[in-house]
Amino acid sequence: MRYPVIAGLVLLALACVGQPAAWAAAAAADRPHLTVAVTDSGLGGLSVVAAAERSLREAGVTADIDLVFGNALFDADSGYNSLPSRDAKVAMFDRALAGLAAECRPDLVVIACNTLSVLYKDTAFAARGAVPVIDIVDCGVDLIASRLPTGGPGAVIVLGTETTVGEGTHKAALVARGYGAERIITQACPQLASCIESGFDSEETTFLVDAYVSDATAGFGDAVPAPLYVSLNCTHFGYALAAWQAAFAARGIAVDGVLDPNQSLADEARGWLRAHGVADARDGAGAGRVSVRVVSMPEIAPGAIASISRWLQAVSPATAEALRGYERRVGLFSTGDLWPGAGAR
Repeated sequence: MRYPVIAGLVLLALACVGQPAAWAAAAAADRPHLTVAVTDSGLGGLSVVAAAERSLREAGVTADIDLVFGNALFDADSGYNSLPSRDAKVAMFDRALAGLAAECRPDLVVIACNTLSVLYKDTAFAARGAVPVIDIVDCGVDLIASRLPTGGPGAVIVLGTETTVGEGTHKAALVARGYGAERIITQACPQLASCIESGFDSEETTFLVDAYVSDATAGFGDAVPAPLYVSLNCTHFGYALAAWQAAFAARGIAVDGVLDPNQSLADEARGWLRAHGVADARDGAGAGRVSVRVVSMPEIAPGAIASISRWLQAVSPATAEALRGYERRVGLFSTGDLWPGAGAR
């Protein structure tokens, strides 16, 4: 007679063990679920993902949030600056955006790349307007404007890729706000982003940074502008912050601030989430989860993974781990007529 009783107790115990999982599943079903896609032509934008993941995790959130980093590069050995025309760059980025949207169906797209941000407005993706998009250019311009007075002395050095500097978007926006064009010094830094990926604190990166600082300040002579700000308008450049600071210090040039808009962009993404019902959950009540994925069409070089994940680890271990375990999507978007053979390696 004892066996039915024991069997009943066992079934009851098993049912109770299953309750926490069932309650957790029910709670998750009641929480909103939002996907934020962050994209860059390379791994610089992962610093934005890391900043966003850390702030969301530390505050706690009332939603489940997926942060999906989509590498918009089309080839392991080439970038947008290697494409033959601006139209080709726009077309390629449009395809990358469409592929990323199909991959993760985002509620928000964050363009964590100055080069791609200045191209975005001319894409078909922008014309459709199906998904809200925020980009880093306005963050960079706002950050400069918050530090450098409109009138009076002083200057800012705007550092970026060839495309970013060539487009002149940052300079034009600052001039439109009342800054004299002579106060805005622009410096293109070819090959620096890829060098930083290979080793953000390597000798090669330090050498290139020093060379570009030398070029940017060549016209100063004995009259260094004051105040002087340095704006890092490539998301990769912040990884090499120590090299930038050392290069200016070696020349005896006082810099009032090195401005990196990456954190500002992460804050703007978090502000968008708040505006769409994602509140902080500091007391833990209804706390959601924050996950990170990294998706790339071309293979990411082991050296780049080692370099960037080492930097990310101190900010967001989850982002560093997502990079180390990135998901390769060979057919993420088509490239054939624009760059034959891209992504195949």
